Amino acid sequence: MNADLLILIYVFVLAIFVGFEVITKVPPTLHTPLMSGSNAISGITIVGALLAAGFTELHITTLWGDLNITAVLGFVAIIFATINVVGGFMVTNRMLKMFKHK
Repeated sequence: MNADLLILIYVFVLAIFVGFEVITKVPPTLHTPLMSGSNAISGITIVGALLAAGFTELHITTLWGDLNITAVLGFVAIIFATINVVGGFMVTNRMLKMFKHK
């Protein structure tokens, strides 16, 4: 179990470094198309978060009764992914308006 956790942490840290290096190398002219791609990925994240919110197998007993951890984390993921999608589309729309002729 500890070896599995260590591998997951290793992959997570490696993904942070690779993601940072990839993002810093993107030229400004490619920002808008990549932002649209990111919004599509966040849409997929919303679908996964909906599935996680509907998962009812993991319960923990608290002072307030049984708490479904996956439903709570799924709900939080839905909120964050929705904020990301809406904000991304707002930024993309604003950038595209700069290129329109008046």
